[in-house]
Amino acid sequence: MRAIVQRVSSASVSFDEDASRSVVGKIGAGLIIFLGVGKTDGEVQAAFMAEKIAGLRIFMDEEEKMNLSLLDLGMEALVISQFTLYGDARKGRRPSFNHAADNDTANGL
Repeated sequence: MRAIVQRVSSASVSFDEDASRSVVGKIGAGLIIFLGVGKTDGEVQAAFMAEKIAGLRIFMDEEEKMNLSLLDLGMEALVISQFTLYGDARKGRRPSFNHAADNDTANGL
């Protein structure tokens, strides 16, 4: 698994279907996580990644030190599946996504 983690004051994900905008996920302060799932990833890797990210001490405490986690502050996380994190452009100009998991596997994890 590969992840890009960003602190946010709020975030939402929406898409246009037949010209009507539909919000599919929304959070207040917390983390937005772009998550790439590989073909060999499973429940063990998903649990490890979830625990690791939730415990990252990347929020400021009262002394302005990055010492608090998402769990410490009771904040939210919005996870977005992002297969492009497994793009391999070492050969040629067209990236290969052969190492990314299929859509059903990624969404399940």
